[in-house]
Amino acid sequence: MNIARPISALLLALTLLFFHPAANAQLQAVGDGGPGPVKAQHLTVELVSLAPSIAPGGTLYAGAVFTLEEHWHVYWINAGDAGEPPTIKWTLPDGITAGPMQFPIPSRLPNGPLMDFGYEDEVAFPVQLTVAPTVKPGPVHLDAEVGWIVCERVCIPGKAHLGINLNVDPGATTPAQPTGALGEALSLIPKSLPPGAKYTITGGATDFALTLITGKRETNAEFYPATDEQIANAAPQPIESLSNGVRLRVRRAEDLKTLPATLHGVFKLSDTVAYNVTAPVVPGEVAPAPSASNPGVDTTTITTLPAIGLAFLGGLILNLMPCVFPVLFLKGLALVHSSAQERKHLRNHGLVYTLGILVSFWIIVAALLALRAGGSQAGWGFQLQSPVFLTLLASGIFFFALSLAGLFDIGLSLTSVGGELAQKQGYTGSFFTGVLATVVATPCTAPLMGAAIGFALSQPALITFAVFTALALGLAAPYLLLSLQPAWTRMLPRPGAWMEIFKQITAVIFFATVIWLTYVYGSLFSGGSTPNQDIYHVALLLGCFLVLTIAGWVLGKWPARWTSTIAAILIGVFGLAIPLYQPKDTNLVWASFSQQAVDQARAAGHPVFIDFTAAWCLSCQVNERLVLRSAEVQHQFSKNNVTLLRADWTQYDPAITQQLASVNRSGVPTYVIYPAAATSAPDVLPELLTKEIVLSALEKDTKK
Repeated sequence: MNIARPISALLLALTLLFFHPAANAQLQAVGDGGPGPVKAQHLTVELVSLAPSIAPGGTLYAGAVFTLEEHWHVYWINAGDAGEPPTIKWTLPDGITAGPMQFPIPSRLPNGPLMDFGYEDEVAFPVQLTVAPTVKPGPVHLDAEVGWIVCERVCIPGKAHLGINLNVDPGATTPAQPTGALGEALSLIPKSLPPGAKYTITGGATDFALTLITGKRETNAEFYPATDEQIANAAPQPIESLSNGVRLRVRRAEDLKTLPATLHGVFKLSDTVAYNVTAPVVPGEVAPAPSASNPGVDTTTITTLPAIGLAFLGGLILNLMPCVFPVLFLKGLALVHSSAQERKHLRNHGLVYTLGILVSFWIIVAALLALRAGGSQAGWGFQLQSPVFLTLLASGIFFFALSLAGLFDIGLSLTSVGGELAQKQGYTGSFFTGVLATVVATPCTAPLMGAAIGFALSQPALITFAVFTALALGLAAPYLLLSLQPAWTRMLPRPGAWMEIFKQITAVIFFATVIWLTYVYGSLFSGGSTPNQDIYHVALLLGCFLVLTIAGWVLGKWPARWTSTIAAILIGVFGLAIPLYQPKDTNLVWASFSQQAVDQARAAGHPVFIDFTAAWCLSCQVNERLVLRSAEVQHQFSKNNVTLLRADWTQYDPAITQQLASVNRSGVPTYVIYPAAATSAPDVLPELLTKEIVLSALEKDTKK
């Protein structure tokens, strides 16, 4: 969990409790109640009016004008994650009344991990004054006590005693064109929706989809809730430009367990246009529209047959990925032990193993299509975003690894495969080994897979199943071919004691996988940062325990030998170094992905590199450590002023899913370079990176 937000909020809450004017009458006010500006800490405040006179029975706008020092801000009526809006308490002559303080269009003001809603530079808060018809003409003095909280990195409460002199004059008129700070503020007060506009809210599992139909394409939007604890204030608000309006996706607050009946706030289209909006929240999911602000990859460059071919080749390569290879290795050991068995039995086991992979892939595809039909944009590896699935997967692999380590026999022991090939339990083992191969394959995306899967998930169900079936057959092909040609097993080493040792080594690999899944599980509850440093260090300590276990195994395997003792000591020292070694971090800073960040960088003339990643994606971690963190690549990033954005998909994020779809991808890892020119198409890199691939792409995409 990121503790910065609650700590920051607590500190500000303590400030408000002990120092805010509403809570502490002893706070020293600046000013003596006379007219004119008053200087306070980090701002100047003054009471002003649109005109010097007001007619009996008439109205006039007055208000407080704040002029702030650079980087300091005051707050909107809903301050955001922390803060309080300014207040004004009037002391008025008989017959003169004041309406509520009005708030112009606010801005989003990032404050560390928090998001404030407020104003910088200069802002005025209008108040409508009304004079009763019975008030006698002549001069009047209006007195007001104004309170505020002004913040930058720290927050300081303030209070001022202000005043303004007016003249009650039967001939007074209101200016036709209000001027000055107060006149500008009046023009920026959010208005009601114009006739013909339509506003709807759909409440989903993770976000609200706010759709505003104005009759023309809108390219900017922000939402400011009128009340606290309904949205995640600091979360990005991705927009989808529509031909007749705009759709804004606003993440639900973490503590918002049930949907509210209505959602009220300000829908901002620009710095000068915003509307007060209220609408009922309709439960449901809204599928993202294609991204209009980002040109996507041309999906016509790939057709069905090439996609099927790419999927099959990607499935073949998937066998060599660190996720899948241990499972294939186990099946290879089974072939070694059973190469003398009847040809029929070997074929049957190969076919059953393939069936296990096919059925697993079909279930995943069916789930993906069902989720998409319901409006959720799930992609490859979506199940690893579920704590329940991770718990079951990690527990199952841990249990299986205990069996491989020799703690017990669950009927899948390699030493018994030869005698059980013809038995039902043996076939059951082959089927579920295929299931296991599929399950552990989902954290990886092999070369050629990304384009094939991205194409498949944008096609009708029949084509989607065909592409995923080809992927499954590619994954099953190596073992299936060996089982269909038993003579080829002669190339494998003969059975022996080495098999038991390698089985135990494989157990270590699976235990390491469990540690990694534990890290992924923790990341789901910590905002999904990649990597989350707190959980990452816990995983390193668990890795130390695993290495110490290997040291103990060496001592037990070769007892009372000085060579094994030295080896165990060296292994133990290495294990201790895993959590204790803290390399110096010289990497460039990666910002969190948002469409706004992409647009701002390109508008400033900077190319953008987006790393679509997840804590559960092994290929992502390998690419990051071996390529993206390398000195050569980091140097080119810095040299070319590349804006680095990390799109963390550990937890489901519709904005990231939509961005993946815009480049015809449906999973991670995905790497995209957006050249600085807004008209240039994105450059999608391969799933497995090399330094040469990234450097070559940077050279091409950063040319002026």
